[in-house]
Amino acid sequence: MNPDVIILAGTVHTMDGRPPGSPAPQAVAIRDGVIAAVGSRADAAGWPAAEVIDFGDAVLTPGLVDCHIHPVFGLELTRGCDLSGAADLAALRALLRAEAAATAPGEWVRGWGLDPNVFGSAAAHRGQIDDAVSGRPCLIRLFDGHSALASSRALDIAGVTGPRSFDQAAEVVCDGSGRPTGLLLEAAAVELVARVMPAESFAERKARLAELLTQFSRSGLTGAHVMDCNDDSLELYRALEEETDGGLPLRLRISPWCMPGTGEPDWRGLAEQIGVGGRRWEVDGVKLFVDGTVDNGTAWLFEPDAYGESVAPFWPRPEEYAAAVRYFAGRGIPTATHAIGDAGVAAVLDAFESLPPGTGATPALPGVHRIEHLETVPDELIGRFSRSGLIASMQPTHCTHYSRADHSDNWSIRLGTDRANNAWRCADLRAAGTILGLGSDWPIAPFEPLPILADAQLRRRSGRPGEQPIVPGQALTARQALEGYTSHAARAAGEWQVAGSVTVGKRADFTVFDVDPLAAAPDDLAAARVLATFVDGQAQHSSVGTGRQLSSLP
Repeated sequence: MNPDVIILAGTVHTMDGRPPGSPAPQAVAIRDGVIAAVGSRADAAGWPAAEVIDFGDAVLTPGLVDCHIHPVFGLELTRGCDLSGAADLAALRALLRAEAAATAPGEWVRGWGLDPNVFGSAAAHRGQIDDAVSGRPCLIRLFDGHSALASSRALDIAGVTGPRSFDQAAEVVCDGSGRPTGLLLEAAAVELVARVMPAESFAERKARLAELLTQFSRSGLTGAHVMDCNDDSLELYRALEEETDGGLPLRLRISPWCMPGTGEPDWRGLAEQIGVGGRRWEVDGVKLFVDGTVDNGTAWLFEPDAYGESVAPFWPRPEEYAAAVRYFAGRGIPTATHAIGDAGVAAVLDAFESLPPGTGATPALPGVHRIEHLETVPDELIGRFSRSGLIASMQPTHCTHYSRADHSDNWSIRLGTDRANNAWRCADLRAAGTILGLGSDWPIAPFEPLPILADAQLRRRSGRPGEQPIVPGQALTARQALEGYTSHAARAAGEWQVAGSVTVGKRADFTVFDVDPLAAAPDDLAAARVLATFVDGQAQHSSVGTGRQLSSLP
């Protein structure tokens, strides 16, 4: 064996199921982008390599993979002022005034990441922002990514004067007289205004995307499951890759959207995209939705929320969703379905349980099928989920950032105590044997994986020890959390044979920490440093010097 490079670390967590108490390896050899050997430092002395990179006492794990993220969609959602720090209406208005003052005359005022809790018990209304932006066109994206608030001038420019009908469960919210309030629910309604806003150039979007992917890599990510594919997404990925000798700094697995109002000709077009890609990006799935979000009243619940909302499916005719599932599953195409409410999760289970025998994942039809989010799930669905073979993909910081232990937040108030106590049942799903991938859903929540790993264990926001944990019985162990970003992430993509553990023959994708993610206190882990990331055995980010020659090894 003549490896290209050897990486040394104080501890290597292989995540390959080796017996507890086994000595942790400290050396990994890589050849042609694949793991060639795993062993001790003494073993490494017998591996002749051109380069040795020694991280001393640091800890190496399989590369972290975010199981749900929106890089290109997020470019649009994060234009303008970050409003996530606004705690109340006064703070929101102050931020908007400052953003309006800094925006050139004639241009739109934009904001994003707004927590609906700032409105208190009042409904969001354009009148709350019109004077703050001096009557200018303004569009604010709420944090859930499924709703927005438009100013009066923005509605005028878009020609939105009353209610509209859509193929999906979307709504232009109107008052008793039929006048739009400015609140737009779900993509089709938001797009009425978004499409008349000035667009960024391709070059501007490409530059922003390049910087974003670099930030992902520096945070510890070596891969991501991308849950969108906008009009120019593939062109952006292709252009970036062509400009970079080594390719993108992390792997991207892309799932375009399949929306209500489509049929087999549209589904065929999505199926034909499977396999399109480059060196480190590929279309390898389809994303569907059965509901919206609890916070804006568009989730799908068995019983209405506190305001009588969240009782309608996103596909007005759920049987058409089930038909789409049959179409893709029957062709071995992986699917991921957004389902937040209990009725939504049940509908996805119904669709997969009704598939003809042999339609699901088999060696001949290897598609992996998942449910995304699962924010409130009763006991009876946990068992059904574990028997279904479906994979859960969840975002711990949705819980810790946007709900509260005392149920005083908008999400909990809408659901009521019983359903709020069924919040993000990560531990119960794992106990039932479910594969659980973890992620951020950026830009809905921050993408940095270390705080997410910590929050999954704490059930509160890391770095805030005074906060009470939210349904603490659903906390994950340190190993379960790390599995959600490594071994279970690989299984969630159908890639366990080639990724997800430090095992000979698998991809040489690694993340290097300055603390042990399996031993550090969660708050310490959240504040720790990522020393390096490797993809195909090549450093994509490194905060340390280059490697030492093999002769320096003992």
